Amino acid sequence: MNSADSFSRDYPAARAKFLEAARAAGAVLETIVHPERGPEGGELATDVAWIGPRDAEAVLVMISATHGVEGFCGSGAQVDWLRREEHAWVPDGIAVLIIHAINPYGFAWLRRVTHENVDLNRNWVDFNSPLPANPGYETLADLICPRTWTQEAQVTTGEALSAYTSQHGFMALQQALSGGQYTHPAGIFFGGDQPTWSRRVQTAIFERYLGGAGRIAIIDYHTGLGPWGHGEQIVVSRSHSEQFRRAASWYGGALTSPFAGGDSASAEIAGDGLSFAPSLLSHAEVTGMALEFGTKPTMVVLNALRADAWLHAYGDPLSPEGQAIKAEVRDAFYGDADDWKGMIVGQSLLATRQALKGLKA
Repeated sequence: MNSADSFSRDYPAARAKFLEAARAAGAVLETIVHPERGPEGGELATDVAWIGPRDAEAVLVMISATHGVEGFCGSGAQVDWLRREEHAWVPDGIAVLIIHAINPYGFAWLRRVTHENVDLNRNWVDFNSPLPANPGYETLADLICPRTWTQEAQVTTGEALSAYTSQHGFMALQQALSGGQYTHPAGIFFGGDQPTWSRRVQTAIFERYLGGAGRIAIIDYHTGLGPWGHGEQIVVSRSHSEQFRRAASWYGGALTSPFAGGDSASAEIAGDGLSFAPSLLSHAEVTGMALEFGTKPTMVVLNALRADAWLHAYGDPLSPEGQAIKAEVRDAFYGDADDWKGMIVGQSLLATRQALKGLKA
């Protein structure tokens, strides 16, 4: 089989491939329809596939499109896993839960955020408590998301951000931009002011399918950080934690942590789903890992996000200018080339097999 065929040109094609592959694998399917529509007016939905005994003691969970447009990668990995009939080799007593497009709006509209303009991986916070502060973002907010996106504005703000980097270092800039912020709703990496539709749906899925499991492995697929096609294995906990040590025993010594003094391409973030999962699944031992696949240089990716934020706040996504920006966003998060797709599939297959072996042990 050609692994590249498991990837799709757009969200509708990805959804169709996933549903076809899941049915062929004998999965039990559930569809949760999103309140919004796609760019062409089509239905948006999160589709859930369950393979294995409903009373399984251990479950492998695979999640795609936490960050919308990053769903090209996760969907392709999920479809490939199903088409290869990997489910036939799942050990007895273990089930697999595949969540396809938890943020279908972002996938369809080529956005990293949800329809509420919220970064789902900054939304898993307690909104009844003081929200995390990001003073760096406050300082740079008007530069990050200017009200105009002319060539002149891009040059001017780009020079100002470069000056900030020269003074404080690139990691400080990345932390300010991507660490998460809760004060600028039209900005990037906005964590929201309440749980999003996608967070509520994921919570309900976890409650419905994972309530009886004692051991749970989660693989959440992401793109946009790191070298082309390289899958960084990120555990969002400190390296001395029990979860990190358990994950290392499954996946090996290449695991990284945003809290480990800079060995991860990711900034320290607030409100991510993997960190919140153990509280949703307090009855179980949870081992979560983000698979982060590289695409373009970091500033190219961040500038695509800045352009997209401006477009949806002040522009017209369906205009020629809007379509050009959408193409930039797609390229920033999807390596639409056979070598990249092959790298994603190979590393994903290894990770799923390691997770199943860890769950069995």
